[in-house]
Amino acid sequence: MPSKLLIVESPGKVKKLSQILGPDWMIRASMGHIRELANDGEDSLGFDLDGHSVRCRFVARGARGAETIKTLKTAARQVQTVVLATDPDREGETIAWHLQQALQLRNPQRVVYTEITPTAVRDAIAHPRQLDLNLVHSGLCRTVLDKLVGYRGSPLLWQLRNGAKSMGRVQSATLHIICKREREIQAFVPQDYWSVFVDYAEGFRAYYRGNVESENTRANAEENQSDDATSPDSRQTPESDRVTSEAEADRLVALAQQHPHHVISIEGKTIRRTPPPPFVTSTLQQAAGSRLRFTPEQTMQVAQTLYEAGLITYMRTDSTALSPEFCTQARQWLEANDPENVPKKTTQYRQPKNAQEAHEAIRPTDLYRPSKELRLELSADAFALYVLIWKRAMASQCQPARIRQTKIVTQSGPVYWLARGQVIEFHGYSKYWNNLSRDTELPALQANQRLTLLQAAHEQKQTQPPPRYSEPKLVQVMERKGIGRPSTYAPTIQTLKQRLYVEVIKGHLQPTALGLEVDQFLQAALPDLLEAEFTAQMEQALDQIAAGQQEWQHYLTRWNQDYFAPALQKAQQVIPQHLTTSPAPQATKPVQLSRTRCPQCQNFLAKIPSSKVKKKYFLKCVSGCTDVVLFWSEYSRKWEPPRRPASETSPNGISTAAKTHLTEYRCPVCQQPMETYEYEKEGQLKHLLRCSDAKARTNRKHKDVVYFQTTKGWWSPKLGELVAKQNEIQPFSG
Repeated sequence: MPSKLLIVESPGKVKKLSQILGPDWMIRASMGHIRELANDGEDSLGFDLDGHSVRCRFVARGARGAETIKTLKTAARQVQTVVLATDPDREGETIAWHLQQALQLRNPQRVVYTEITPTAVRDAIAHPRQLDLNLVHSGLCRTVLDKLVGYRGSPLLWQLRNGAKSMGRVQSATLHIICKREREIQAFVPQDYWSVFVDYAEGFRAYYRGNVESENTRANAEENQSDDATSPDSRQTPESDRVTSEAEADRLVALAQQHPHHVISIEGKTIRRTPPPPFVTSTLQQAAGSRLRFTPEQTMQVAQTLYEAGLITYMRTDSTALSPEFCTQARQWLEANDPENVPKKTTQYRQPKNAQEAHEAIRPTDLYRPSKELRLELSADAFALYVLIWKRAMASQCQPARIRQTKIVTQSGPVYWLARGQVIEFHGYSKYWNNLSRDTELPALQANQRLTLLQAAHEQKQTQPPPRYSEPKLVQVMERKGIGRPSTYAPTIQTLKQRLYVEVIKGHLQPTALGLEVDQFLQAALPDLLEAEFTAQMEQALDQIAAGQQEWQHYLTRWNQDYFAPALQKAQQVIPQHLTTSPAPQATKPVQLSRTRCPQCQNFLAKIPSSKVKKKYFLKCVSGCTDVVLFWSEYSRKWEPPRRPASETSPNGISTAAKTHLTEYRCPVCQQPMETYEYEKEGQLKHLLRCSDAKARTNRKHKDVVYFQTTKGWWSPKLGELVAKQNEIQPFSG
């Protein structure tokens, strides 16, 4: 009989922990949060702000939370020791506190581990601690703050009656970043320019870099292009100094053809590229997005499975620190498999500003796990993400890469030309994590050497608007601006998509007309909440509370009194003005057409966004045909009109009003004949039985008179099986 109870968050950890701890331990999962703020009191907030105090009222989180609390209470009574092993972050500490409160635990032990391995788990249990109330208070403050902003700010949006559902402290600031970029794109005016270049018989190309008259031309040439090595995904085609007219480009080509060319200078230097740090949450989401095409949400779901399987350390972290044990293991692996890549000393990485807790970076728990074995154990996505984490962690412990960079400046008459080359002399860390541009080797030349011109030409180009954010890129921006924390990046983006404020088009986030209108209104109503700096200051305050440097109730009540309450009053004055002002023309996004044609006019149907259908949109004719709407059927795997019986379809294929069929059954309430009614669910045609008297159906007594068709006959959740009396079995004609 187990004498100790270990409570974790996720049921996915139970099996692994049971194997580690053995039969003396009972392992149970809280399934995440078990309690939440009640929906009572003023504005249904579930808490009261009184002076400098906050009084919270917590309730079980739905039926599941209540059942979990009941189950855990029973388990706790059966053991002598209760250990809380929720996740090792601020949210996990808050969940542990809720468990203590809900289960009425007098002295629970709190243990923290960042990897589910025998050594880490047993060591954590051998060194329990008390709950960290500073972390708990920071978590409670975030919960109250987010509900305060959401519950008192969202009703402002509801008055617009445009379908907007919510605003939020992090959500709205993130939406503003996306909408601001969209407005930059809409306001962008492209400009033509020309890139001018020369090709030499010696085997290289050089680009226009200014005139001799400019004293700092060559200095500019040195600085015009960054020396930073870029990832394969972000390499850019080399260009000349921009020439803004075709006439000037023609003139430069003519000068290049008229004058002899010779080498002015040759510069070469070897630079060192230091290894990238191991993954934190944001960089993992970015890399998985660019290299594996995972969304942030997908990345975290897959990483969760790897963590629960004991293969990687905890995946919600903003720390780049690595344990000495792992660094030693990595060094031993390199000494055995890649001795040239062993650094003289272990690489240390500077911790990001405001890193929450002293956690580790994301890394594999065992570098020696055979890939053949893991490939069989894991799904394709999980294996790909594991390999990404393994390579990045290993790269962080390697030698820097050495790159030989060469710059050749040539001259023809009054014009300078510049060629750049680079050769990787020592790959170092890039053997495991390649973020270097490919080699561009230049020929060996001498100063003042004459060159043979093959051609001089120019290429017309056009300036491009700033790109829309991909989901991984948005995570990077959120991290850089201090919006949210590792655990909030993916859920925030997911919320924006669910609210239909943004949509993903060709891999990039684009605000919908609704999202643009919401952002436009909030700019006028609550502008401070949209500013990244303002939101970042709030995150810093939460960090100070977690560090014990600020009292959470005093901060929250002061923030509400000094800023939020007055801001809401001002915002109310904006609503009438916004309702009388039509949205700006650029806020209306053009309809996106599908490849499916209208059955009547043969024009392409438009995609109409909808959160109520699985495909997230349905098709509608916008070319003048009325009532032509198609929905995706998972049953037939094609687009179909709302399904009706054959007798209900008009000759032109457009569905008419639904018809019903009378049956031999009598209504148990009013004894009128009952009718069948057909409807579609998940692509399949289904039937229900109801009273045929439409007026009577509005009566409360008829509320439960609904029977569904089953294999055994008609059945009602409230009334059970429908059995007809012999004197009632009389056919009715429809």
